[in-house]
Amino acid sequence: MTASLTIVRRIKARPSILFDLLVTAEGISRWWGPDAGPVLFAEADPRVGGRYRLKFVTLGGIECETGGEFLEVTRPERVRMTWRWIDDADASMIEMTLRPVPEGTELTFTQSRLPDEKTARGHEKGWNGSLDKLEALFP
Repeated sequence: MTASLTIVRRIKARPSILFDLLVTAEGISRWWGPDAGPVLFAEADPRVGGRYRLKFVTLGGIECETGGEFLEVTRPERVRMTWRWIDDADASMIEMTLRPVPEGTELTFTQSRLPDEKTARGHEKGWNGSLDKLEALFP
């Protein structure tokens, strides 16, 4: 059995501006990570078949490294990519869809193919922390 999570946010930026923050190394280094801990490095090749890697440290001192492959890069509407912890063989799937709304963009973030509901809830907490940082870039 697999589990998934979906988070919807309204962000005060046009889809074209937000899209770059979702796929570039400079962009993802500004918001990935569950809290205000620093990003140590980020790499991204945002094209179908391109890869990305990111390493961050939580405020509690835990180093985390993630990576994956871009499966779809449709500017500025959708990004699909695999996602996994670097030391984990199993990858989940992330899809981020951007829809223009009067106040900016409605971002729908979905992570699927997680092993169970407990893992999904943990990831949901972490992604909400990340998305809080993304949203805060556009007060």
